[in-house]
Amino acid sequence: MCTVMTKMNPKKNEWQEAIMAAAYRNYGKGLTSRAFFKTNDRTNSEDLVQETFTKTWVYLVKGGRIEIMKAFLYHVLNYLIIDGYRKHKINSLEELIEKGHEPSIDTSHQLYNTLDGKAAALLIQRLPEKYKKIMNMRYIQLLSIKEIATITGQSRNVIAVQAYRGLEKLKRLYHSR
Repeated sequence: MCTVMTKMNPKKNEWQEAIMAAAYRNYGKGLTSRAFFKTNDRTNSEDLVQETFTKTWVYLVKGGRIEIMKAFLYHVLNYLIIDGYRKHKINSLEELIEKGHEPSIDTSHQLYNTLDGKAAALLIQRLPEKYKKIMNMRYIQLLSIKEIATITGQSRNVIAVQAYRGLEKLKRLYHSR
């Protein structure tokens, strides 16, 4: 960029500097606000605005003609924002933690499930004997219907019906407590 400026006419260079300075005074804050609105990152938005003015300066130095400075600057900024979206870097866990995002693990539902399971296991003892035996094998010992049928000598269908009925009775006991 410096070699191009030295070849230029000094008056033309002063004129371009004056145009860019006026553009920065008039539109710098608005461009920064727009960039921040789109990126939600203050440093990135300031970098995008700086790059916008740099690209505009290079365009002017190369002999480009700008009819409406504000429209041109916003046009360049929008394309830089779009390029940023396309590049979309995936943040590492360390970067997210540095920015203040802490990974959270909510184990409260697991605790409630454990406590509810223990309460339900205790309620099995209040079931009639034929259901208590099947429910213990099915839900405490985690045996399959086929295994329970083999142990008890009953058919799988009878065990499945008893397990279903025992579960219904257990639900009623659980909700009535």
